[in-house]
Formats: sequence, C-alpha cells, structure tokens
Amino acid sequence: MSSTSKNPESIQNHGNSTVTSANMPEQISLDKWADSGFDWQGEVAPAKFERLAKLLTDEHEQPKLSLDANLYRHNNVLHFTFKLTGKIWLTCQRCLQPVETDLTDNYDIALLDDEDQVRLIDNEQDYLLLDEIITEQTSERFLPFKKLIEDEILLKTPLAPKHDDCEMVVEQFGDIPEEEETENPFAALAALKGKL
Repeated sequence: MSSTSKNPESIQNHGNSTVTSANMPEQISLDKWADSGFDWQGEVAPAKFERLAKLLTDEHEQPKLSLDANLYRHNNVLHFTFKLTGKIWLTCQRCLQPVETDLTDNYDIALLDDEDQVRLIDNEQDYLLLDEIITEQTSERFLPFKKLIEDEILLKTPLAPKHDDCEMVVEQFGDIPEEEETENPFAALAALKGKL
C-alpha cells in the first residue's frame, strides 16, 4: 500500500514534545502516546532496516537518512506521518554498478481501530487497521514504529533499479561458435519453379 501524501504540510509538530535521539525506537506504546502524541527526529543508517539492508549495494557508502516522524490524533483518528529525506545506493540491474535512489518524501497513514473509521478520513488517505499491524497480544499495545517506516521505504524502492543511460553487462565465456550455413528450403522450390 502506497502511503505517499501529496500534502507536504502533513508533517508538522502538533504541540507534542519532540524526541531527538541517536536510536530510532523499534516500537512505541499506544497506551502512552496515542492521545498525547509522539514526535521523533533523527538520522538512521539505511542498514539498520534489516529487509532494506539486503537490497543495498556494498560498493558504495550509504549516507544516513533523516527522519521526522509524528504520531497524533485528529478527528478521533490516529495518524502516523513522517518525512524521510535521503538517498540509498542499490545495484543497477543492467550494468551491475551502484545506482542512487532518492527516498525523500512525505508519508501519511491513518491507523484505524476498525473499518467504521474509514468514513472519518479522506477518500485518498492511506490507512491500516491497528489489529493487522499489532500482532503481539499483550496488556499494552505497541505500534511497530520502525517496521512501518521500513515498509514504506520498501514500497518506494524500485524492484529492478536501473540507471537511465547504461548498457547491460554481457560476459562472454569461450569462443562464439560460427554459424553453419544451412540450405534454404525455399531455394529448392525456386529451382523447381524455374524448371516448370
């Protein structure tokens, strides 16, 4: 599900205290932050996202990604928005050299308690049901903060990254066999036509 927002103003401080730290939280408590709001700002190395790390090239240094994330309630609906700024290096599927991919975008996801809340959001708003993303059954509900961000990064990452102007690498092993000349089957017909 793509959750790219077309409204750049969707990322803002909603009066909450902003948390800036070197470590992005794996998860956050909805019981604690759903009503008061939660903001986090910081930088994160792309390799910290385990699924994304498998796609990154090791032939180029990966710069850190800048993240400004907000969890807030609006019109009785919980929203998770974040602005991601930065680029990653993947492997071009044509020339096998590093190719830069820009991930910079604003993301906005409504987190719904049930399907009835769909009527409270804009028709174009992307949403997820909390029951589908909170899989651990504990007394306290935890939002998988890092996983949600990684999901959106993976949706924006091309499946087959390519440079706009490169040639496919073709490696040749051994000599190319010469093609044997084969007799054209229509040549015999042409010869018969001349005799008739």
